[in-house]
Amino acid sequence: MFPPLPVLSDYGISPEYGFLPAELPLERLPDPYYNKWEAVVTNLQGLILSKRLRGVIDQLPVLSTAGLEHDSEWRRAYSLLCFMAHGYIWGGDSPSERLPAAICIPLLHISAYLEVPPVATYAAVCLWNFKPLFADEHVDNLENLATLTTFTGSIDESWFYLVSVAIEARGAPILPLMLTAMEAARNDDSSTVTSCLRRFAERLDDLGALLQRMHEGCDPHVFYHRIRPFLAGSKNMAEAGLPNGVLYEDGTRNGKYSQYSGGSNAQSSILQFFDIALGITHRPTGEKKENASEIELEGIVPPPKHNFLLEMRKYMPGPHRRFLEDMTAVANIRDYVETHKNDIELTSAYDACLAMLRAFRDKHINIVTRYIVIKTRESRSKSRSKSPEVTRRKVNIAAASLQGKNSSDVKNLKGTGGTALLPFLKQARDETGEPILNHWAKRIASRDFNTKGQGDFFLGKLDEHVEVDCGLAGTWTIDDNAGGICHY
Repeated sequence: MFPPLPVLSDYGISPEYGFLPAELPLERLPDPYYNKWEAVVTNLQGLILSKRLRGVIDQLPVLSTAGLEHDSEWRRAYSLLCFMAHGYIWGGDSPSERLPAAICIPLLHISAYLEVPPVATYAAVCLWNFKPLFADEHVDNLENLATLTTFTGSIDESWFYLVSVAIEARGAPILPLMLTAMEAARNDDSSTVTSCLRRFAERLDDLGALLQRMHEGCDPHVFYHRIRPFLAGSKNMAEAGLPNGVLYEDGTRNGKYSQYSGGSNAQSSILQFFDIALGITHRPTGEKKENASEIELEGIVPPPKHNFLLEMRKYMPGPHRRFLEDMTAVANIRDYVETHKNDIELTSAYDACLAMLRAFRDKHINIVTRYIVIKTRESRSKSRSKSPEVTRRKVNIAAASLQGKNSSDVKNLKGTGGTALLPFLKQARDETGEPILNHWAKRIASRDFNTKGQGDFFLGKLDEHVEVDCGLAGTWTIDDNAGGICHY
């Protein structure tokens, strides 16, 4: 007897909006009691620019969460406090190692209620931080979206968040579609499975087109130097000035230093759902498929290894995380396709999905190259021309992930999520093509295309020894145990 397929509504997931809230995010908390929070965030950019944010927050009273009623109010409060917290930490000439009780006490309580960490997650800055411009138009249209809160007040920052919001909305129909496919696989209904996979592939192609629009409204220089620093977490950030993480002052003597990854696109539940639905397995960064199989053949139980994507599930809202876990237990599409290899239409539809998802990750890699890899190279080159006095005036948070290392070694880059940037992105992309069944398609998917010297200005700026298919989901550190909003 098969376990029942998950019901989307049981996890607060909508077939129309997916992991975005079915009820639009609140633009303001209705209870006047929280006007002080709203006032700080309304003036967030000015307070950061004038270096007065910390002084204002230090004078705030500790507000109770008793006035928060509906889930939309809890989500709004969480987003407000996360923006305030990251503005407080990163909004000065040097980062703050402490968060005052006025932020920490309510943030810890709200985070526990929503089952998310007390840090600016993907949910805080993307999922729960948007509004439609026109109520009668869908939110999968980028021209109908606006952000509620930003650190910089720039169009670039809003666009960076909203591309992800549009992708979440445009990808939402894939959720019920693939649940239908899984039910059809249980009933050995090959034609329905094939139809669902074809529609899935078409939708993935549409999502790739949305992702490529990042360049329309977000300038790489503004992103790298003005936006990215505020999205950093406190994990593996010693070189940026947080050797112990951040002290969360909870109003008692039990306050302790904590280290959290920053916001990361790897915290997007829909992107991880695609992998689960198609039966794609991601190994810890650096581990090859052959190595894993050798251990299994020897009958040795491998030691537990850090898997960044699984780690990022801890940063998703609790119901979304449980949905992915329950989906993993019932996903059957890959097994069904492998047992029907003679069905050419079915296998072709499945391979098309893998090809489209791999192409999506290729697009993401190209964006990361332009927004992080190249900007890091430029930043390090300019810093060498400055006097030591100028360099010491302010910690360069955007480039802190390479301090003390070879400035030309982009393989050391980490994203705001905190994992090794280039190895992680390339491996995730390559693993996407591993289940392809058609031998010709598998051979094509495994090729490493190097387009250097073919007219791409950006790729042409990379050093000879650097592989060009690197990418925007960069991380902040070198290890596999970190995490970042531009990291998937």
